[in-house]
Amino acid sequence: MPVTLDYIEQYIRQLLTQNDQNLKEMEQYAKNHHIPIIQPEIAKLLSILIKISKPQNVLEIGTAIGYSTLVMAKAMEGRGRIVTIERDGSMVDRAQKNFQSSPYGHMITVKIGDALDIMDNIEGVYDLVFMDGCKGHYIDLLPSCTRIMNTGGLLICDNVLFRGMIANNELVKRRKITIVKRMRKFLKHLCNHPLYDTIVIPMGDGVSISYKKEEAKINE
Repeated sequence: MPVTLDYIEQYIRQLLTQNDQNLKEMEQYAKNHHIPIIQPEIAKLLSILIKISKPQNVLEIGTAIGYSTLVMAKAMEGRGRIVTIERDGSMVDRAQKNFQSSPYGHMITVKIGDALDIMDNIEGVYDLVFMDGCKGHYIDLLPSCTRIMNTGGLLICDNVLFRGMIANNELVKRRKITIVKRMRKFLKHLCNHPLYDTIVIPMGDGVSISYKKEEAKINE
């Protein structure tokens, strides 16, 4: 279930401009094959944040078919680089085809494997990290995200309200209890982290946006 009222969500989506043909085809493919991709309003938010912050190096955790990757690449206007991590080989194959048929394939690198393993050893510094992988591992991935992120960088995490379950115990399904507990722990830790200023927005399935502060100014 969405975390906003249905009629508000529908109204907002009616206001959004249509995507280019390539993204439209990916949206239809995802719908036909029941593959989760970022919701339209989250895609627009992500695009705007990239246009404002102008990152040169972006890391994405959770590629799926590459939809959000291409949303970001388009917002970057083909400049800079995106490293995206995906463990599902069939998803990687589909994503690579989508990248190759877009104008942005040259700026995208896919790392195949478990994000926890890859993030432990990833090198480089990033201006923006978009986390949209396994929800139960957000808390485990945070230290690596913090380590590789530039001061002034953005950490954007999708699905953080998890169908409303994070905010309301009455909505929690028994089989989702572990994920809910771990996401609540993650959000509490993130919102109290000394290196981040964080806001949680009830949009889509919930999205958090964190700004990494300069370490020297933390205690000022």
